[in-house]
Amino acid sequence: NAVRKIITLADGRQIEIETGKLAKQADGSVVVKMGDTMLLGTVVAAKDAKPDTDFMPLQVEYKEKYAACGRYPGGFMKREGKANDSEILVARLIDRALRPLFPADYHAEVYVTVTLISADKDIQPDALAGLAASAALAVSDIPFGGPISEVRVVRRNGEYAINPNFSEMPECDLDIMVGGTIDNILMVEGEMKEVSEEVMLGAIKFAHEEIKKHCAVQIELSKELGKDVKRTYCHEVNDEELRQTIIRELYDKAYAIATSGTMKHEREDLFNALEQEFATSHYTEEELVEKAPLIHKYFHDDVQKKAMRRMILDEGKRLDGRRTDEIRPIWCEVGYLPAAHGSAIFTRGETQALATVTLGTKLDEKVKDEVLVQGTEQFVLHYNFPPFSTGEAKASRGLSRREIGHGHLAWRALKPMIPLGEENPYAVRVVSDILESNGSSSMATVCAGTLALMDAGVKIKKPVSGIAMGLISDSESGKWAVLSDILGDEDHLGDMDFKVTGTKDGITATQMDIKVDGLSYEVLAAALEQARKGRMHILGKITECIAEPRADYKPCVPRIVQITIPQDMIGSVIGPGGKVIQDIQKTTNTTITITEVDNKGIVDIFGVDKAALDGALARIKAIVAIPEVGETYHGRIRSIVAFGAFVEIMPGKDALLHISEIDYKRFETMEETGLKEGDEIDVKLIGIDPKTGKLKLSRKALLPKPEGYVERERRPRPERGERRERREHKGE
Repeated sequence: NAVRKIITLADGRQIEIETGKLAKQADGSVVVKMGDTMLLGTVVAAKDAKPDTDFMPLQVEYKEKYAACGRYPGGFMKREGKANDSEILVARLIDRALRPLFPADYHAEVYVTVTLISADKDIQPDALAGLAASAALAVSDIPFGGPISEVRVVRRNGEYAINPNFSEMPECDLDIMVGGTIDNILMVEGEMKEVSEEVMLGAIKFAHEEIKKHCAVQIELSKELGKDVKRTYCHEVNDEELRQTIIRELYDKAYAIATSGTMKHEREDLFNALEQEFATSHYTEEELVEKAPLIHKYFHDDVQKKAMRRMILDEGKRLDGRRTDEIRPIWCEVGYLPAAHGSAIFTRGETQALATVTLGTKLDEKVKDEVLVQGTEQFVLHYNFPPFSTGEAKASRGLSRREIGHGHLAWRALKPMIPLGEENPYAVRVVSDILESNGSSSMATVCAGTLALMDAGVKIKKPVSGIAMGLISDSESGKWAVLSDILGDEDHLGDMDFKVTGTKDGITATQMDIKVDGLSYEVLAAALEQARKGRMHILGKITECIAEPRADYKPCVPRIVQITIPQDMIGSVIGPGGKVIQDIQKTTNTTITITEVDNKGIVDIFGVDKAALDGALARIKAIVAIPEVGETYHGRIRSIVAFGAFVEIMPGKDALLHISEIDYKRFETMEETGLKEGDEIDVKLIGIDPKTGKLKLSRKALLPKPEGYVERERRPRPERGERRERREHKGE
């Protein structure tokens, strides 16, 4: 009884949506297929809301199965564990597009699960996850204002493209995910290589044309299954008389507080006191058990929110007294932590980030072992948001999805400017600890990260700044205002949170969430231009503090020496079972890594002492050096045999000093020479056998030739015993 619908992309590729075959006990389930990639999307909603729930309890999970592409999970247990960062980031992308479209009065628990069950290794499944989640809702009876879809749009050679494969990504200078309904854009997130505002806006428009087709197919599927009529529910009990009383008695007082220009906590205290005064003056404690939630709701939605929006639209005045395009005061400081490799404080208004930079070796790089992505990350950024940053009295327990998402956005913003590979031998870790927060701590992280990287001496290509833009709009009057550098309340009570980062030459990353219907491209264009001006202002403050990366690393930074060696010498440096490289590291107190790149070996020597670095470098150079005929070497006798001595002239390179080449005197036995194992002698390389590559040494060639000396005839070919000794030494 499966029902299938086909979406055809502009380039002829097809996406298939199938329902009625798998997971039929869920309220809605679909399989979305593109090539060999298949995603199972399911949704289940509780029959009713839990008591006293006044929010949308939506939970979105995205999971990739290793079996989808024939791989075993890592670790001892050999099974999938908790969601990794990339799975959490995809789940957040889905959540941000779905959440605004559930009815405001619908409070039943909803669980959306999208699972990668089959994977083509070249197809990116995250671009299909939003479609799978929405299609599952479309074939259910759960109230939802969609459908939606999400697509990846890239730009290659100046041309936009939808949902490219992994192999096509290196050619792209723009990579964004766009989510929306058939009428509106809801969500944008991605990274760019310093593109213009016009290019980004063009990508959003291009993506929306594709999204419209996806939504139309889902609407058709929903009607065909009779799921266009959703379940009835009643999750709120309202009191219109109470609502009107609150508006009448409290609006003017709330408006006065909103326009007073007070600081965050003082303003919160005044609003809370106003609400509390109304509640206690009108109702007894017993009555407030029922009325308090409604009082709080009406005060927040119909008084506090409306007052803030009207003061902005009517007077152009904001909660802290700024103009709509004004940036809060900024102060910066670098080198605040003397023992860190790099550090900086960035403070903008009541938002403050402390960023640190740590430089490490190849061994410190982040290892990625995901279902479809394996490798290492040379640059990582971690974002921490402790409760004290907002004055909350609670414990900090574990890493939140929000922290992962904000850190990823800041990482994307800085990544294009970080020198990687041979330009920078260090692994780079930036950590941003938010010490105060009142709006856009992720953008403060970008700014603090830029400062800390320059303080550490990392040769970033250009400084990066970031800004969060907001929007207040009124559909009835048509008025709207774009806000620069939004406060937390302006984000919470407003219609848009639009974060933009970039250099003086273009945008590097963006994240946008829109909470209203019908946002025009005119408003988006205005927001982008206002954001550009704001970014330039903030960039000026950053470069006033430190204009460019420090010329050298700080004394506390361990140094790296990097050399390139022939590919066939990598084994010699490592030695049997790692014996040689381990001995070098142990005796010189250094860390050495070897990476094979483009048929050559890249050797990084990492240490805190210059003498130790030089010692390790000298030993490696000696191993990879090529002996030259005619050169003199100071060697050590490794073994004595009947026909001569084997001398180590370079690490790991032995050569034969034949008994006839020891002196101008004639020796019958090696005992007569006086040489013994462990002796150090000077020898000259007199020949290399072209067939075997064996080296021939002479000590005699370095001695004064006796007067009247006549060269004797060459000895005959070695006897069998002598050849056997040669073979035994080679085996040794």
